[in-house]
Amino acid sequence: MHSTTATNALPQPFDSSFTADPYALYARLRAETPVHRVALPDGAPVWLVTREADVRAWMSDQRLSLDKAYSSSGYKGFSLPRALDANLLNMDGEDHLRLRRLVSKGFTPRRVEDLRTSVQGAAERLANALASRDEPDLVADFAVPLPLMVIGDLFAVPEESRKPFSQWVTTMFAPDDPREIPEVIGKIHRFFVDLVAARREEPGDDLLSALIAARDVDDRLSEDELSSLAFLILTAGVENVQHLIGNGLYTLLVHREQLDQLRADHDLLPEAVEELLRFALPNLMAIRRFATEDIEIGGVRIPRGDTLILCTASAHRDPARYPDPDRFDLHREDKAHLALGQGVHYCLGAPLARMQIQIALGTLLTRFPHLDLAVPPEQLQWRTSWRSRSLRRLPVAIAP
Repeated sequence: MHSTTATNALPQPFDSSFTADPYALYARLRAETPVHRVALPDGAPVWLVTREADVRAWMSDQRLSLDKAYSSSGYKGFSLPRALDANLLNMDGEDHLRLRRLVSKGFTPRRVEDLRTSVQGAAERLANALASRDEPDLVADFAVPLPLMVIGDLFAVPEESRKPFSQWVTTMFAPDDPREIPEVIGKIHRFFVDLVAARREEPGDDLLSALIAARDVDDRLSEDELSSLAFLILTAGVENVQHLIGNGLYTLLVHREQLDQLRADHDLLPEAVEELLRFALPNLMAIRRFATEDIEIGGVRIPRGDTLILCTASAHRDPARYPDPDRFDLHREDKAHLALGQGVHYCLGAPLARMQIQIALGTLLTRFPHLDLAVPPEQLQWRTSWRSRSLRRLPVAIAP
């Protein structure tokens, strides 16, 4: 079995070549060994799990925990205040199940379907606005505002607060300068304190009001759990879907044959969304996990308390699972992916995310049958960190 490498001698693979093409690194790592001991950009040692079978299996294995209390290195994450950190992504066991049951009531199939008309209306309004611009940017003018409108309505977030909130979340996850992070976390914290106070003063028919009622009437939530749940739903429900829409539109525009097939048959939209979740997932890594006991993956011994990162994007390009995995294919038979999680941590908002992406793609393809890139693909800039990969801008031409 392999032994643990000294921290100061660990390879640091997340360099400029990684940001330019993370998939090349993943291919090399998968070929070498199932698990790699490496250093993150901040020097923290982690185990990278890169092969699909291992990533899928360990996403559901209870010997890995999301709870930072199991970290032997004292990992603190973003050092969020407790009012934002007591959420489902940091919990396992009974507390996780309790909170999940409460939140799931806001994402029932019926409630999600009830949102379809408003999502479609929002997408059409944004598409109509694109037509008045000389060179629209599908990121800033469509992919970013659509989930803000949807989740903003779900939580009754004031219109004037939505765009600043989105910018703060983007900075937190993919900052141009890491020194910006503490300031934006402070702004996000104040935002949620004020939002909860306002909704408690004037309850409405929205998800946050329902969560506040569970806190204040039934006492099933602590105050920290309440604000943390709101933080998780808004960040995950906005940022992830924004980048999925942007990456998905780019992928279609650079795969013209597949795009033409989708234009000719909109019944392929559900298939397109699943393949985009596999092929163009912006979240390169799953949430980090911690070994609750000594474990072994592919002959590699991992001590209790060590940090593991399951490389979702690498798993999605594993030829042992997907034939010709670097090919985008609407008709791929095996579209099962890990983009929305696995097991008890499967994304509660998955149906809403899928619906938004389908509506976004369908609306643009219908409204703009000649939609195309306005610049060569190599001129586009990617907002890339070791965690995620998304476009900064996506300028398009909407007329032939």
